[in-house]
Amino acid sequence: MKLPPLKALPVFEAVARLNSFSLAAQELAVSQSAVSHQIKQLETYLGEQLFWRSGRTLALTDDGRQYLDAISTALLQIERASEQLLGHEESRLRLSLFSSFAVRWLVPRLPDLQRLHPQVELALEMSSENPVLSDRVADCFITIHRDSPAYSYELLYVERLFPVCSQDYWQRIQRELGWEADVTGHDEPVLTAGDIARFPLLSTHSIYDKAAGDWEAWFRIADDAIPVGTRVQHFSHMLLALEAARFHQGIALTNDYMLSTRKDSEEFVRLPCHPLVTGDTFYFAWKTSRRQERGIQILRRWLVGQAIEGGLRGEVA
Repeated sequence: MKLPPLKALPVFEAVARLNSFSLAAQELAVSQSAVSHQIKQLETYLGEQLFWRSGRTLALTDDGRQYLDAISTALLQIERASEQLLGHEESRLRLSLFSSFAVRWLVPRLPDLQRLHPQVELALEMSSENPVLSDRVADCFITIHRDSPAYSYELLYVERLFPVCSQDYWQRIQRELGWEADVTGHDEPVLTAGDIARFPLLSTHSIYDKAAGDWEAWFRIADDAIPVGTRVQHFSHMLLALEAARFHQGIALTNDYMLSTRKDSEEFVRLPCHPLVTGDTFYFAWKTSRRQERGIQILRRWLVGQAIEGGLRGEVA
């Protein structure tokens, strides 16, 4: 078995992760010259330059980035295997996921994970966009893309959007539409696209990456368009639009996980009208080469169980 200078591998990983020779030296408790020596030794062995150096600027080369992706997983596996033999049962995992999914769905459920699996130490890395699947970013992910063949994926949720407003605003809608009379014993009235357009629409730009894109898609389901003159208020994030709806500012489009856990979900009314399937599917993703790691499999089973129990995912996907 022909191996590279093994002492140089954790040094290379630290320099690449911290993007600094001096910070890597501090973390490893060695001199900066020792770090430089180990990197030079590794580059000589490989016959490739791993870093571009220009003054104080340091960056991985393409070869360095490819090598980092490969050896990071190997180093993590060595660490996990050693901890198991030493009797250290703790599993430290970094989970990267969308901020809205984290705040509205995952965080309220974490006490259950800690109670059932106290050996799993979970650090959350929130992202406003779909996370890049890489060991440098996190150990596992909640993502809407399945574009990396190096990863395995488990279905959590197929997204759909539906209109909601506050309890007080629902009373206003009923008054303005003349629905205040007692309808006991009658079918629940259904809001049409025209009814919805009479009220301010709270739009989330990030869903379709265009102004009012979410409401345009919702109106298309009804073979309609947003009427000219409809008031649309724009927000960058669904969390903001939902907060505006909470404070009686209009009607927002939201999804199941945003209202699945928090007690304040009772402050909202899901309006009686059609939903919109966005085409986004949420998956739990982990590197296939790390599939035997106990912590990842514990987290996978727990997340799937929570998704089924909370109604995001059916028993059979």
